[in-house]
Amino acid sequence: MASFGIPLSGLEADSSWLNVISNNLANLNTDGFKDQGVNFGDIFYQMQGTSGNGDPIQVGTGVQIGSTTSNFSNGNVSGTGISSNMALQGNGFFVVDSSNGAQSYTRDGAFTTNSAGQLITSGGQLVMGYPAVNGVVSTGGALVPISVNQEGTIPGSTTTSFQTTTNLDSSAAVGDTFSTPITVYDSVGTPQTLTVKYTNTGANTWSYNITLPASATGGTTPTTVSSGTMTFDSSGNLTSPSGSVTGINITGLADGAAPMDLTWKLTDASGNSTITRLDSASTTSATSQDGFGVGTLTGFTVAADGTVEGQFTNNQTKALGQVAIASFGNNQGLTQTSSGDYIPTTASGAAVIGQAGAGGNGTIQGSAVEQSNVDLSTEFANMIVAQQGYEANAKALTTFDQVSQATIQLIT
Repeated sequence: MASFGIPLSGLEADSSWLNVISNNLANLNTDGFKDQGVNFGDIFYQMQGTSGNGDPIQVGTGVQIGSTTSNFSNGNVSGTGISSNMALQGNGFFVVDSSNGAQSYTRDGAFTTNSAGQLITSGGQLVMGYPAVNGVVSTGGALVPISVNQEGTIPGSTTTSFQTTTNLDSSAAVGDTFSTPITVYDSVGTPQTLTVKYTNTGANTWSYNITLPASATGGTTPTTVSSGTMTFDSSGNLTSPSGSVTGINITGLADGAAPMDLTWKLTDASGNSTITRLDSASTTSATSQDGFGVGTLTGFTVAADGTVEGQFTNNQTKALGQVAIASFGNNQGLTQTSSGDYIPTTASGAAVIGQAGAGGNGTIQGSAVEQSNVDLSTEFANMIVAQQGYEANAKALTTFDQVSQATIQLIT
């Protein structure tokens, strides 16, 4: 009898729904997992004839799974403190590449690094992105594996200017001195210490003498690289020299570095003098310069746009690459495989590769992972409904069986 097929289709559909619910619950703690749901569709209604007014008389023949859908809403972000971990929030997927060159896509950002310093998934797939050359990311070429130790060190940068924030005591006696050391860097990244010595020479005037220690040149006495006189007005403001002192030349360094040509900036960005003569103890509250020494990579962070920024011992940062993000015209058309990977299909459309935070793609939070978006209470509620549906269809099946037995008994 056709009647048996109807509850059997219900049993099969509810059983499939329970499988989906069970899978959601099993992946409650799987990073990047997306909750799945089931859509039911009725099976073609058989025509039994028409009513007196011509309306069709149809009887359904059961139910089937019309489709399964994935909920691609964001999961909660959990901070891990692990630099290689990334949580993608918004549209898109990380691009990963297996050892055989097969490319797939994932939301699971629990990445680690391999022995070569490359970012990898828990399954060993390489995390793909845009390369960086000398700290500049190039988004115009092919994707490459992201490596976080491609530059173990970065060269130093020669100092070209320096600045001090110094007050010279207006109550100092003639002949009193005050010295300020400042570290600058030569062309090979070696730190060199300059000493600026101020001497009170009279009312509103101080002389200055900038020296380099004997060890820097291999000599026996310090080398004077610049000297002059500073004049202040009655309010303690520097009137001469104005702006900056140029032509501070350093040559003959013992480490073989190139000659240095330094500028001493005497005003800040607003044009205010950084050297004053006030009734306060002589002191230097700050020094700055634009060079740095050789740096060794100490770690890295991931910016919101996916840029992997290396951090070095010389307080410099440098882009090591940028994680790529893929998007699709129809996420529901993706085929899901093991380990949380997705494969594009004709229904999903080809991957559109771009950067995080651009072209509608989501942003990345470093040192964190996106948790599963499965809601426990919702799944339990669905489980109760699926169980009741299964039991109802089972009851219908036993009822049809009893009716069939009664029919058989009528003719025996």
